[in-house]
Amino acid sequence: MLTDLVQIQRFGEKKRPENDRFRKHLKTHVYVVRKFKILAAEVENAIDCKDCGNCCRVANTPITPRDSQKLAKFLGMDLDEFRRDYTVHDDEDGVILRREEGKGCVFLEGNICSVYEGRPVNCELFPHMVKGDGSIPARMWQFIDRATYCPICYNTLEAWKKEVGFWPTAK
Repeated sequence: MLTDLVQIQRFGEKKRPENDRFRKHLKTHVYVVRKFKILAAEVENAIDCKDCGNCCRVANTPITPRDSQKLAKFLGMDLDEFRRDYTVHDDEDGVILRREEGKGCVFLEGNICSVYEGRPVNCELFPHMVKGDGSIPARMWQFIDRATYCPICYNTLEAWKKEVGFWPTAK
């Protein structure tokens, strides 16, 4: 399994066109989704996110009003105070957790989430390969991007391609 973040970024970017073709392939073929989820779970179990934390450094974290309430309570603060100190509005993602330059998520300390027990649902489900809203083919656009920074996404996509016999074509 590939876990080196420099290689993940390089290969993930290089394989964007291939992964997009794979996304289109999945939308036009029928596969046993349960098998995809089993493969994704195997990859998730083999990679310790605490050794990485790259998602927290790279990606925005959209949060719901319920997430805000949960985090405010976890931090022992007023909801308005939490929103003021720890959230910002992003044109693309809506309300997100504040980010710090060169660090990522305001709650990231090293590779560990300092609010892990109170973290947003989006973080609990990340990278959304085993659990998530919508079908796997409908969520594939997310996985293509995440495969450039998340070892779990990168390795899961490679396992899925192998499972279905999808081989890249020269372009």
